[in-house]
Amino acid sequence: MAEKIVLALGGNALQSGKEGATAEGQRLVVQRTCESIAQLNERGYEMAIVHGNGPQVGRIVMASEAAKDITPAMPFDVCGAMSQGYIGYHLQQGLKYALNKRNQSFPVVTILTQMIVDGQDPAFQDPTKPIGPFYTREEAQVLEKEKGYVMKEDSKRGYRRVVASPLPQKIVEIEAVKELWPHAIVITCGGGGIPVIEDPTGALNGTAAVIDKDFAAELLAEQVDADILIILTEVEKVAVNFNRPDQKDLDHLSLLEAHQYCKEGQFAPGSMLPKVQAAMKFVRSNPSKRAIITSLDKALEALDGKTGTVFTFNG
Repeated sequence: MAEKIVLALGGNALQSGKEGATAEGQRLVVQRTCESIAQLNERGYEMAIVHGNGPQVGRIVMASEAAKDITPAMPFDVCGAMSQGYIGYHLQQGLKYALNKRNQSFPVVTILTQMIVDGQDPAFQDPTKPIGPFYTREEAQVLEKEKGYVMKEDSKRGYRRVVASPLPQKIVEIEAVKELWPHAIVITCGGGGIPVIEDPTGALNGTAAVIDKDFAAELLAEQVDADILIILTEVEKVAVNFNRPDQKDLDHLSLLEAHQYCKEGQFAPGSMLPKVQAAMKFVRSNPSKRAIITSLDKALEALDGKTGTVFTFNG
């Protein structure tokens, strides 16, 4: 039987500074990304795709607020849904084209996905998820005062707006994903899913948050019983002492080793840390499974065991 994988795409798979933050620029980047994904399908893997949306939802929010005197600004959860739709649209186009070039007539579908979160999640009291562009300190102070945004410095590159990043609890459309799985490549849980809170009546209400796409991908991988969770980012391998003279790239991590490095603060919050934590959670859920963190262009080699950082239950 074909191995089932859940693919989590990092931001560099959707846009790059070189192409510019336009729809056309993103489309060109996504086309290149889809060539790599098509290679995985060509090898016989069954897959679902999860993507982030931090920059995109930030721009949608800014555009909506800038036009508020002309048309009412949309709430954050609606902006998240918009980002799911247009990113999925670009991925569907790019991936279908890449598959057709390989004579692979395989459906690609995007599911607008809601993700239930806990309204009492501590993340709502300590927003950490960066969205949108970078600002100077002075610009950030103005936004805090005028918009009520929470602004934090991001990796010494400037200030960004941050929102809550609660843990995903339940994928509302999971049964639809399972039904489609054997018949299509499914793009789901985009941006981590649209965060919704379930009230006592069972109604779902959107909330201002961004769910980490790596944790969403992990939950999806568990629920579809995937064999491999592969998290794609800008680096080929996870490293300790990152960007220091004694940096060490890691080929393999057991749960015990990964836990120790997390305790030491080796992985940056909001960057590598959630990827490592998601990989650990997936392996912990089923010791026979594995998780991989690597770069997009090394995905095939990593699945062949030639590169990337592989997480397993034991050493």
